[in-house]
Amino acid sequence: MAHAATTERIVVDWHTGLAIGGYDPVAYFTDGKPLTGREDVELHYAGAVWRFRNIGNREAFVAHPEVYLPQFGGYDPTGIAHGVAVAGNPSIWRISGERLFLFYDQHRLAAFDSDPARAIAAAERAWPEVRASLSP
Repeated sequence: MAHAATTERIVVDWHTGLAIGGYDPVAYFTDGKPLTGREDVELHYAGAVWRFRNIGNREAFVAHPEVYLPQFGGYDPTGIAHGVAVAGNPSIWRISGERLFLFYDQHRLAAFDSDPARAIAAAERAWPEVRASLSP
């Protein structure tokens, strides 16, 4: 499978190497919910193992990873905005501005939902410094 570098650090399970807990990143967009990917439909990309529900979803990801990668590498944008890298929970999510965001808990999702544009802008301002603090 393809291997590629990325400028973003991805939340990865240290034991399995799986990104976003093995959920299919494309399914959030196509099915409107988190769905577990299959072990036999994997892709190694950006230092992580990504799983997909089907080959079509994997091909969509390969063609446009910038669309399907979780924003901020899967870190919670409300934490990022406060200068802290907190891993998002793949079951607590939102698509906003055609990007996938993962959140640590429902409280942080509610804070994001109160003003997504402001929350995204604050996270984008803080992300370069937070990203630099993460281990390669």
